[in-house]
Amino acid sequence: MRLDVNGLRAFYATPLGATTLRVVGRAVHGFLGSVSGLRVLGIGYATPYLAPVHCIAERTLAFMPASQGVVNWPGTGRSCTALTDPTMMPLPEAAIDRVILVHALESVESPTELLQEVWRTLTPGGRMVLVVPNRRGIWARREATPFGHGQPYSRSQLGRLMRDTLFSPEGWAETLYMPPVRSRVLLRTGPIWEACGTSLAMPFAGLHVIDATKQLFRPIPVTQVRRARRLAPARVLVPAPAPG
Repeated sequence: MRLDVNGLRAFYATPLGATTLRVVGRAVHGFLGSVSGLRVLGIGYATPYLAPVHCIAERTLAFMPASQGVVNWPGTGRSCTALTDPTMMPLPEAAIDRVILVHALESVESPTELLQEVWRTLTPGGRMVLVVPNRRGIWARREATPFGHGQPYSRSQLGRLMRDTLFSPEGWAETLYMPPVRSRVLLRTGPIWEACGTSLAMPFAGLHVIDATKQLFRPIPVTQVRRARRLAPARVLVPAPAPG
């Protein structure tokens, strides 16, 4: 089961959601870098993470799947959101420079088709920032947060998925080490949890955040070919015929 857009919006309006946005957003924008003059696309429910880049990027789009629903965003001006099938997006090839996927990969029926469609729409050298629940983390086991819905992933599973869809991981971060509780007292200790978890490389982070680049050529495995040994024909001396 996945949350609809109303449940997602309600979560980010809570103190726990605001802390989540601050922690995860730091990792996302650290990988995203400068987007000045670039075209940025958010897939899933990415609008909370798109807000800081909306006024900087050349163009910002937010595509939300039909099973989730769509909301108008931003609150003022022209809407940048659309209800689409994330595996069949209404975009030409090589139309987007950066893609952010949040609340997306874990909820689709075919993750491979989703990333193949992202690959199609990215420009050569374009980059994807992917946020996915960690199957070893506590957040994937708590349905009280959006990250407790859908299919969580291990690091090895994500590595295979990106290899199959022609993406090269350039950066990998683990985040959300704090427990998913709504206690305001515990939320104030969020920075301490993140600092300890990152420095000790603890395996139970709530989320994977991956920065991946679009590959332009499919790798071809090289195998050693065993050449057959060529045998030279034996020379046989034939005596000359006797004179008549």
